[in-house]
Amino acid sequence: MATRKPLISGNWKMNHTHLDAIAVVQKLAYSLSPADYERAEVSVHPSFTSLRSVQTLLDADEVPIALGAQNVYPAPSGAFTGEVSPVMLAKLNVRYVIVGHSERRQLLGESDEMVNRKLVAVLEHQMVPILCVGETLEEREAGTTQDKVLGQLEAAFQGVDAAAAAKVVIAYEPIWAIGTGRTASPEDAQAVCASVRSWVAKAYGAEVASTTRAQYGGSVTPDNVAELMAQPDIDGALVGGASLDAERFARIARLGTGPA
Repeated sequence: MATRKPLISGNWKMNHTHLDAIAVVQKLAYSLSPADYERAEVSVHPSFTSLRSVQTLLDADEVPIALGAQNVYPAPSGAFTGEVSPVMLAKLNVRYVIVGHSERRQLLGESDEMVNRKLVAVLEHQMVPILCVGETLEEREAGTTQDKVLGQLEAAFQGVDAAAAAKVVIAYEPIWAIGTGRTASPEDAQAVCASVRSWVAKAYGAEVASTTRAQYGGSVTPDNVAELMAQPDIDGALVGGASLDAERFARIARLGTGPA
């Protein structure tokens, strides 16, 4: 099996001013050791208004934390008031871009087609998409989790070849667990992530599937991260609320990657 370095990502959503963001990243950098970075890659995803401030800090202090964005518009430029293009993000040294988060799908009406366009645009501008997939509570109770997740994958990867697909990080985020305090059991999360990897293998081959990183997201905390990350097909975490506090997020980064 290929070695997949875990990716622990903090999605700050609509939280933290640029001054707050600087303080959190400074504290996070102080809390993590070189050994922590050896075991896992860490990314932070501040709001658009904080990206430049965080980028300046990371670059100036040579902090080995990857800069991420929470969203992108698929066009390189144009009359799209209020949107941010992949060109703008790439110029800020953004490495990871979240696409298809359930909050954007549900609250802002983002379609599967738009998610596909965003994923393709991120790849075209040499950044890495973190593609979010997941089911509602009603879908889980109806036994249609696999259908929902695999359908989202099928739609998101339209027109993406194997070389590009190999770069995509896939985050399984059950919608019913996001911000609710409820977490999928490690076994349930593993089952879905294993299905995700099987889908990648069928679509792009075993080699791509062996290197694809599958994150779990949904009320990840220092108390549950180690058990989740111990599963063979879970290669990191997409962390929401717990990533807003540098000490908690640093604990997640350490506990989610095993002992030194």
